Amino acid sequence: MRLLRGRASDRERDYARTRELADRAADDGTPALRVWTPHRQIAFGRRDRRAEGYDRARAAATERGYATLERSVGGRAVAYTGNTVAFALAEPTADGRSSIGARYDRVTAAVRRALADVGVEAREGEPPDSFCPGTHSLQADGKLVGVAQRVRQRVALTAGIVVVRDHAAIAAVLDPVYDALDVPFDPDSVGSVARAGGVGDSEAVVAALERELVGDRGVTARETVE
Repeated sequence: MRLLRGRASDRERDYARTRELADRAADDGTPALRVWTPHRQIAFGRRDRRAEGYDRARAAATERGYATLERSVGGRAVAYTGNTVAFALAEPTADGRSSIGARYDRVTAAVRRALADVGVEAREGEPPDSFCPGTHSLQADGKLVGVAQRVRQRVALTAGIVVVRDHAAIAAVLDPVYDALDVPFDPDSVGSVARAGGVGDSEAVVAALERELVGDRGVTARETVE
């Protein structure tokens, strides 16, 4: 497996590196993994862009010191504080959408093991009115993990976030954002590794996720984001 580490100094370039990760996996057939801490930003989904209050939601994020971007994977808005961990696993596939469920199960199980390594026993599901609501989430004193998947020709990208700490700050910025989008949101539904009593250190969470998501496949190449 190819392992990509770090983040680019430029937000747009950083986002592009994950797209390139998936492209390379599709081209050469080598699985690739990236686990990192994105820049401070709000990432909006495709459904957000179609909402009547989208411009107001972006303005609410900007006013609170968050850059904005539009992502291709996932549903509703997600906040990154600079300590929030993201992961992206690109796997070549020949069977397209038929193995979506198996990939979700495998990745979710790996993330649960990684959380256990940093002191959090998470369970599947999410509280009502959580951020980026979906069926592939993990919770422990609030939602702290969301997972999404995108399948295209020859490659599947399974990606997600882990809220390490800053759950109050995330709730504070997402409250006006979701209000503008007219999406129900309960600020108290935001969890974090630290809130659940785990190790609230981003590098520790990155290391645990890399270990569990690589598993027994091993790392064949390591690259650093530039």
